[in-house]
Parts: sequence; C-alpha cells; structure tokens
Amino acid sequence: MTVGIVGLGLIGGSMAKSIKARTAHTVFGCDLDQETMMMARMCGAIDAPLTAENLKDCDLVLVAIRPAAAVKWVKEHAEGIRRGAILVDLCGVKRAVVRELAPVAEQYGFAYIGGHPMAGRERGGFTAATDSLYVGASMILTPDKRTDMQLLETLKAFFLDIGFASLTFSDPEEHDRIIAFTSQLAHIVSSAYVKSPEAQKRRGFSAGSFQDMTRVARLDENMWTELFLDDADYLTDELDILIGHLQEYADALKSKDAERLRALLRDGREKKATAGGN
Repeated sequence: MTVGIVGLGLIGGSMAKSIKARTAHTVFGCDLDQETMMMARMCGAIDAPLTAENLKDCDLVLVAIRPAAAVKWVKEHAEGIRRGAILVDLCGVKRAVVRELAPVAEQYGFAYIGGHPMAGRERGGFTAATDSLYVGASMILTPDKRTDMQLLETLKAFFLDIGFASLTFSDPEEHDRIIAFTSQLAHIVSSAYVKSPEAQKRRGFSAGSFQDMTRVARLDENMWTELFLDDADYLTDELDILIGHLQEYADALKSKDAERLRALLRDGREKKATAGGN
C-alpha cells in the first residue's frame, strides 16, 4: 500500500516512523518546514516527498495538521486524490472537520473518515515523533452511513499493524463531547494551575502529583486555541461543571466544615473507582 502523510509533526511524523518500522508500505510525506522534510528523508521515515504528481498513487492519505489547515489542504488537493482512495484526517476535533470534508469526498469520489489517535507527548514536532507513540493506544474513527465494512476492515488492519491496540468507533458529536472532558479540559486546568505564584517556588516541594498536573501545560497555544474554539460549546459546559465542584471544596474549606469536605473527597474517590484507571 502507498500512504501519503500531510504534516510530519508529532502525530504525522510518528505515523510515518511507525509505518516504516512495522510494515512494507511506501510512505510519501509533506511538511511546510524544510528542515523537517530533510530529517524525515534522512532517517527513512518517508520514501519521498508527497507531491501533486504522486498523490494520485496513494491508497491512503493521512492528514495530520490543524483542523482549518486540514480542510483547506483537502479542498485544494481533492482533484488529485485517486477515486476509491481513503482519506483520514487525524485532527483533535471532528465536527468542524467532518462537516467540511464529507461533502468534498462524496463530490470527488474518494472515501473519507474522521480519525483521532489517542496518543501524544508534551513536546511536538518531528524530533519528538517516535515509532512507539501509538503502541497500545486507541484509534478513534467516526464512520457514517457512507462507510462500508471493507473500508473499516482495511483501516483496522492498518492501524493495528502500526501498533494501535484497538479501534474505537464514534460519531463527530459524541467524539467532541467526550474529548472536551478527557483531553481539552485537562489542558486548560493544567495551564491555569501553573499560573500560581507558588509554581515558581516549588523546587524541593514537588513530586508526582505536581508533575501529573503540569505535564500538559507545555502546549502549543496556537493549535490548542483552534481546538478549544472548535469545541467551545462542550468545553465551556465542562468548565462550568468543574468550577461548580471547585466552589464546593472552597466553601467547605472557608467554613471549616470537616464533614462536608470529607464527603466531597469520599465522593471523588468513589467516582474515580467507578470510572476506572483510563
């Protein structure tokens, strides 16, 4: 199979490295950064640059750039994508992307499905990409009524081959609602948490809990601003819920209400046990 990858940052670069490490597929890749392109060629992550000429040879196209850029790239290159080829976007939100790309795919005769690999690191870019990023991870796909079973079988085999442990099927609405809680809210909380003046004085006083809370504060503000705004409705709902719960703890502390505080902590522990580890 010939795979084209648009964007060779952490996600696309890790896709390229995983494909070359685990399969015999040919990989064409493109990135706006020429240093990234040079590194990808030198380390063997891609066999050749993805061009307008060889795009038509790709059986599978993975678009691993920001949502607005992904939509723009597909619309500009739709005529060059082979009829019957599969295109998967790897964006962190789905409604805004699927809404734009599904009609384009139908118009030009290639198959399209939204995707989101549930893996990441606090640092981005090709230098952070690794062929082990997806090992044990879940790949989310958002099929619709036009998606046939053969396409899903093809993608299942492909993603499992490059290290994913499982596929999760969703729809764009459900994906964005859940991701607002499991990913986006955590990034906002981490970003807000490190703004305390005490964060600069914590040396010698911090351990695992501080590291867990602050790890994702080292984010790309441009990318996450776009993701947050594309999912602003669900994300603000989650923020309102969180703020309400935090106020409960603050009220119990201010009133020195030990029983209320104990009940809040017990409720949180029990909900964590019900939710499980992941």
